Amino acid sequence: MIKSILVALDGSAHSHAASRYAVWLAERMQATVRGLHVIDVVSIEGSGSFLHDVSGSLGFEPYLDFSSKMREVLHERGRILLDGFLAQCNEHGVRADVHLGSGIVANEICEHALTADLVVVGHRGLNERFSTGLLGGTTESVTRKCPKPVLVVPTEFAPITHPLLAYDGSERASAAMHQAAELASALELPLTVLHASKDDAATGRTLDEARRYLDTYDLAVECIARTGHANEAIVEVITSADHDLLVIGAYGHGRIIEMVLGSTTEYVLRNTSAPVFLCR
Repeated sequence: MIKSILVALDGSAHSHAASRYAVWLAERMQATVRGLHVIDVVSIEGSGSFLHDVSGSLGFEPYLDFSSKMREVLHERGRILLDGFLAQCNEHGVRADVHLGSGIVANEICEHALTADLVVVGHRGLNERFSTGLLGGTTESVTRKCPKPVLVVPTEFAPITHPLLAYDGSERASAAMHQAAELASALELPLTVLHASKDDAATGRTLDEARRYLDTYDLAVECIARTGHANEAIVEVITSADHDLLVIGAYGHGRIIEMVLGSTTEYVLRNTSAPVFLCR
């Protein structure tokens, strides 16, 4: 059961959507939410070093106090951001606290995740225009390193009404099934289970496993099968059936293959605008 939600805030549009998803979930699951804003020491030190080098090359006295001044400005900005988040939580009657930290952003998020049941992050952050990956750099690091489930959300918020579970029978997929069942039960929503394979017999066995497990919950469950590649099938089903949440294990069976060719999870994040709930 999700009782503690951590949401990463940086003032971007994706961050705003993340806060709305976190508050929406907390309100319905009677959970506590923590807003975390991290002052990025890498950007401060990089900016300070750059200004120092430029001023020295031009023959000016280096501005040695640049980093401390920037820290003051960013600290004040972060405090304003977190105060706004607390006001949002109060408006919805959600228990909340906030933390303003500094360090390497992804590392700080993962550290605070140790005392949370779920981490909510935007698909991209404040510096998204500088990122060349399928996710923002911080979000990609969090999804790979975070020890807890991560909900990656798009820039537009929409209430969750039609969740989809991608289930392949792996250990991580089993963890995802548990999270999907708990979430759907708490939100009183139906759950669709998808398995994609080129082996019809294996598909039948895998979906039977899912049915037996989900029968222990008071849920309306639909199981569907698709033939072909899992990544393409997941995106097709999300799009055609208007699913507004995907729950999936962070990795499937072929971890070594995924490291070389790209994982199903990465493909889905790249090709759908639905929120993705990643489980380990």
